[in-house]
Amino acid sequence: MKEITVEQIARTVARLCVEANRVLPEDLERRIRSAAGTEASPLGRSILRELGKNMDAAREMSLPVCQDTGMAVVFAEVGQDVHITGGAFEDAVNEGVRRGYRDGLLRCSVAADPIRRGNTGDNTPAVLHTRLVPGGQLRLTVAPKGFGSENMSRLKMFTPAASVDDLVAFVAETVRLAGGRPCPPVVVGVGVGGDFEQCALLAKEALCRPVSQRNEDPFYAALEERMLAAVNALGVGPQGFGGSTTALAVNIERRPTHIAGLPLAVNMGCHVTRHKSAVIS
Repeated sequence: MKEITVEQIARTVARLCVEANRVLPEDLERRIRSAAGTEASPLGRSILRELGKNMDAAREMSLPVCQDTGMAVVFAEVGQDVHITGGAFEDAVNEGVRRGYRDGLLRCSVAADPIRRGNTGDNTPAVLHTRLVPGGQLRLTVAPKGFGSENMSRLKMFTPAASVDDLVAFVAETVRLAGGRPCPPVVVGVGVGGDFEQCALLAKEALCRPVSQRNEDPFYAALEERMLAAVNALGVGPQGFGGSTTALAVNIERRPTHIAGLPLAVNMGCHVTRHKSAVIS
């Protein structure tokens, strides 16, 4: 039995909140910088170069790469041989978010009530997804999610009569309707299958996969490329000013579904689609 204290968890979550908000995943940063050399629009190339300068400044000055430091979405894979001591796991995660946003000088963006509003003042509670897995370690992923892109997300309960063309068209339509509001170039997370809520979660999980990594199933890897081509053919371009680089990647995650359904969710991620992971063992 591996013992992990709530203090270890809080410290790790706090660190991940700060690091995720300051430095983008390496492959995402490379793709943005590469796009600056291939973008067809002169204005688009200029915007992409400015995004590169912003990433440099955030790193050098230890500042967030975007002012919207997001809701703290936390994915936890808890080994079945782990014993958490000293308190409650969820409390430890929220304490880590509290410390990370306070000590890292990150904007607190959580409304205390969805209708009556107010602010919780410390960016808690986190959106926590916990899964039990074999083993004696705890893997934590913090994915701060801004709402310029989140608000552009959509889900549709297709029936099995829908064609692959219909699915591609829905993803492209979602990006077209979003326009410049999710701060493109975007990363598009697509969930296929499951039921209503699992489909949305799959799309969120897809955003945490490296943009350089295609789906392990060749069918879905090809579909990712097809969807990416359809999205970039829209011409929305960097920051919505037109161009050939509307999306940097489309990532698909899928699960089995009911014989009567074909759910499809699109979770939009902006050009600072952030996530950082750590393992406590």
